[in-house]
Amino acid sequence: MGRLSFPTKRKLIQLASALIYNANLKGFGEGSIYQGKAKGLCVPGLNCYSCPGAIAACPLGTLQNALNNAPSRFPFYILGFLILAGLFLGRLICGFLCPFGLIQELLHKIPLPKIKKNKITHILSYLKYIIGLLFVIYIPLYFAFTSGYPLPAFCKYICPAGTLEGGLTLVIANPSLRSAAGFLFSWKVLVLIFIIGSACFIYRSFCRFLCPLGAIYSLFAKISIFGITVDENKCTHCGQCVRHCLMDIKTVGDKECIQCGSCRNVCSFDAIHWKHIRRERKPQHLKPERKYNEK
Repeated sequence: MGRLSFPTKRKLIQLASALIYNANLKGFGEGSIYQGKAKGLCVPGLNCYSCPGAIAACPLGTLQNALNNAPSRFPFYILGFLILAGLFLGRLICGFLCPFGLIQELLHKIPLPKIKKNKITHILSYLKYIIGLLFVIYIPLYFAFTSGYPLPAFCKYICPAGTLEGGLTLVIANPSLRSAAGFLFSWKVLVLIFIIGSACFIYRSFCRFLCPLGAIYSLFAKISIFGITVDENKCTHCGQCVRHCLMDIKTVGDKECIQCGSCRNVCSFDAIHWKHIRRERKPQHLKPERKYNEK
């Protein structure tokens, strides 16, 4: 058996992360939510607390719930967790450790016409910051200070991972929940269908345009300890890496980069490498010509 390619290794890491996050497999059969001690901890990627298999909490849901208690308690734990995750891994989490990112990548492999990145997608990439400020921070804080009523707005009205992993699995497994499902659940299903449908045509559409967790981790893009970096002494600024990337990046390693590492294979001058890992490779222009699949 030959060595696994890097894209295959990344997919295996993504799959392993999804399985670890949702290791409570019996929960899917029982239609119940795991309530063990690990639920007090967060996983770094987007994975719904209410998923029957989830053994830990989602950082976005935890942040919103913590902000609901802001008048009486400062959210030290979740803010510390997000800062540490961002400082160490940044959007490497998006590229390797997010189950919903894996789902979108698999959907994008369906042989349908694809919408490539353009000026409109670049503009839409800023939408996730607005959604994060409004639905993850402002609305939960507003209700916490004005009425004391907890309202995790992003989870309640938008999050497709919550609908797919938690809402649908619990409703399917519990007849009582099916009969109680109303307009809000129907709305969430419509949002999920729209996002899943868009992911078939647009690479990681939710990550690029709507995900507040990716927006938070993007703030650490330039200072995270691990990830992709460019050796300016070797880079010729040919732009091949940016053209190859399916995300809305302007430069390798910027806030829109999910640190997937696929750009390393198209750099002819070995200028792109993992931070703190420098392996001298023979420049591509001295190697036999290779063809790359940019799909």
